[in-house]
Amino acid sequence: MNTFINQSPSIISVDLDPSEDTQESEDFHVEAEWREAKVDLSHHGERLDRALVHAVPEFSRSYLQQLIDAGCVKLNAKVVTKPSLTVKAGDALAIEMRPTPQSKAFKPEPMDLQVVYEDQDIFVIFKPAGLVVHPAPGNWSGTLLNGLLSHDPKISEVPRAGIVHRLDKDTSGLMVVARSRKAMDALVQAIAARTVSRQYLAVGHGPWSGAGVRSVEEPIGRDPRNRLRMAVVDILKSPGKTAKTDLIYLANSQEGCLVKCVLHTGRTHQIRVHMAFVGHPLVGDTVYGGVVVDDMPRQALHAFRLAFQHPVNGLALAFEAPPPLDFMNLLNHWGLSYNAPTASSPA
Repeated sequence: MNTFINQSPSIISVDLDPSEDTQESEDFHVEAEWREAKVDLSHHGERLDRALVHAVPEFSRSYLQQLIDAGCVKLNAKVVTKPSLTVKAGDALAIEMRPTPQSKAFKPEPMDLQVVYEDQDIFVIFKPAGLVVHPAPGNWSGTLLNGLLSHDPKISEVPRAGIVHRLDKDTSGLMVVARSRKAMDALVQAIAARTVSRQYLAVGHGPWSGAGVRSVEEPIGRDPRNRLRMAVVDILKSPGKTAKTDLIYLANSQEGCLVKCVLHTGRTHQIRVHMAFVGHPLVGDTVYGGVVVDDMPRQALHAFRLAFQHPVNGLALAFEAPPPLDFMNLLNHWGLSYNAPTASSPA
């Protein structure tokens, strides 16, 4: 049985404790923990940062270098600030065990979660544009993961708080989240087997021409000329993975085109790269050749449909979410007619 939801998602509100940020700041500085160790003979003559890796294996070398720079390391009872300093067998090391940004990232943070569906095994979430899904450098807090941990404390027992797939920060739309390890394992397997259907709406620059349905099967990897972005690559010459996206024409105007995108694989920035490859970079996607317009300050990409078998009871589920206001404003301004695609439409 299919269950279709085509309405504005409900919003669950959680009050924010105004003292929370202050309390976290204070906690960082109280009663520092120190770890002590001696340099053994096998590490005689090594750099200080390398020797510390063996003394504190749970910290990365790069983070230990930050601790050295911050004056959190003592060598023979004296503070040292040079990671390249040479140590000798028998030297006494002391390291102040400050929490890493990573260790502080997995914490509950109250926020409004737009929950479309929930049961004891899964959430289906509507992620708004601008919300980062998972903590990473530059975004160690304020992510969907932090909100999930606050909304459902038990989800902390599930790896990555149940997040099994992601949307880019500036992409809006539907995501499924596991609330149990059993559900997570089944969803991960389903995504790997490509039985989870993910469909998107995209607005690209320039009017569409040619066939109304186009399957793009072009490998994607790091751009050899710019490691900060992805690109279609020749996998015989550069690292990359196969990728397939079906692009289905929906509407046209002089300025651009409305396209339904169906993912068959889940590569980083796949739709953005493939749309640029066919000559229709997404509106607002400046990384891949798009231009920001007044009606769309972010990339014009919306995950409007998500369908899968329930990971525990096996029921067929399908969820749909209409485009948000900024997306609709762009369509209206460019004269792109929008009729909600259905499960019976192509692909």
